[in-house]
Amino acid sequence: MTDRKRHWETVYTSRSPLDVSWYQAEPRLSLELIAATGLALTQPVIDVGGGASVLVDRLLDRGFTDVAVLDLSGSALAHAQQRLGARAGHVEWHEQDVTRFVAPRRFALWHDRAVFHFLTDAAEREAYVRALRRAIPVGGHVIMAAFGLDGPKQCSQLDVVNYDAPRMQAALGAEFRLMEERAEVHVTPAGKPQKLGYFRFVRVG
Repeated sequence: MTDRKRHWETVYTSRSPLDVSWYQAEPRLSLELIAATGLALTQPVIDVGGGASVLVDRLLDRGFTDVAVLDLSGSALAHAQQRLGARAGHVEWHEQDVTRFVAPRRFALWHDRAVFHFLTDAAEREAYVRALRRAIPVGGHVIMAAFGLDGPKQCSQLDVVNYDAPRMQAALGAEFRLMEERAEVHVTPAGKPQKLGYFRFVRVG
């Protein structure tokens, strides 16, 4: 875990968040899937691995009043906090490894764009799912995005695990029911296409 934290702190202290390969100017597909859940604007949402992502900005723009962001990198979170200015005070920030995260309360939505696929060790994936189960009650929503089977095999010099819907379903377990699957070709700031799958689940057990 210490090595992973050091890696991501180095990434965000050595490069602008606008230059990292996963940067999105607009998280369009994430917002569409969040809208599809039908969540009320007052229900609590957590963006796992949100880092410097602008998803938190867009959720606040849309009127969400209970938003949390979890990321291993304090430097990434600092970028987002600086960008938000006074609005950062309306967000709950967690600087923590998701595999060790004990949610202080339950959330109605767990959103993860491209964190889970970095967990190449089965024990770490199991720890992630335990954290997810603690955080999301029955009836809660989960949106997972990961590199597809025909997507990159590495990102930020780290190996990844590639997913399609059956693999993601198997990873999360029978407590979660797949409601929707979408595909995205993300174009990096360097102009390289990356294929991702997005999977929207509801917890049913």
